[in-house]
Amino acid sequence: MPSSTRGCGSSRGTEGYQVELHVISNVVVAAIVGGLGGVAWWLRKSLVWREAGRELLRRRPIALAVVGLYVTVALLDSISWVGRSEAGRKSETIVLHKPESVIDRLFPADFEEKSYSAPFAHTEFYGGASLRYAGRHPLGTDILGRDVMHLALKGARVALLIGAFTSVIVIPLALVFGVSAGYFGRRIDDVVFFIMSTLASMPGLLLLIALIVVLGRGTLQVCVALGVTSWVGFCRVVRGETFKLRELEYVHAARALGLTDARIILRHVLPNLMHLVVITFVLLFSGLVLSEAILSWLGIGIDGSWGQMIDQARDELSREPIIWWNLTAAAMALFALILAVNVVGDAVRDVLDPRTLRERL
Repeated sequence: MPSSTRGCGSSRGTEGYQVELHVISNVVVAAIVGGLGGVAWWLRKSLVWREAGRELLRRRPIALAVVGLYVTVALLDSISWVGRSEAGRKSETIVLHKPESVIDRLFPADFEEKSYSAPFAHTEFYGGASLRYAGRHPLGTDILGRDVMHLALKGARVALLIGAFTSVIVIPLALVFGVSAGYFGRRIDDVVFFIMSTLASMPGLLLLIALIVVLGRGTLQVCVALGVTSWVGFCRVVRGETFKLRELEYVHAARALGLTDARIILRHVLPNLMHLVVITFVLLFSGLVLSEAILSWLGIGIDGSWGQMIDQARDELSREPIIWWNLTAAAMALFALILAVNVVGDAVRDVLDPRTLRERL
């Protein structure tokens, strides 16, 4: 009797934890959408940013559409709620009333087979038995019978979470250290430069692995580890640019008028670094996603990522016949995202070039 009571309490605790997580995820998605809308509205009031946006859309419409598609899939996979009937599940161990995202609900509740099946196949890859969902797996199934297309779509959320959340850690950290070192100089610059030199002298991959081993393998821990090992490069750029900005005439005039250092930094230094922030965010994103794929290859990545799919599929290439669809789906999804982000990044760099801005205005 006591043991069953503990089990029941544990089940209720787990269910409450899941509900809490999916509610938090929904709130975060709403905040992100609202924040993006607010930023877009604010940028529309600026002639410079409005013209830059139009030029970017004119130059790279396809790449922007691809990135927008990935973002949409990631947001849809982050919106979840309880409500779909669990009837028909082949496994009785599935937790009842489990929250499911919009992407999950695009597929049947029990969209699984016994094992491998090729794309659009009607029979199992091994044995030739009929499939439960014959011809309805466009990218086949993996060793556990899970639909590969479903897994590939859910990997978009992990990739964008790694790229976006880690960038949110890297950019403010680099701005704080870089602007402080470049504007104040002297002792502060010495301390910041020592920290940057120390981190830069360590092998990045080994430091990243060590941090993940210490912090753990969760999504938040991996993002923090990637952020700690990725801010040095941008900090150097910000430091050098701040050195130049602090010697400009309007900054000297602001000091002569009695403005505080904090106000000068907020009003005159940071606005002139925003183009670097935008460019760095776009270009840093692809490197972070690839870093997570490398970590998954080493067995310390994030569950559900494309890197994990590639890692699990590498042994399948030695089978006879070769099982190619798992690796192909994850690799092509990763390749398309990285290519689109890099193309957009190149266009952003060209559009925000001061010489280009002067020509357009």
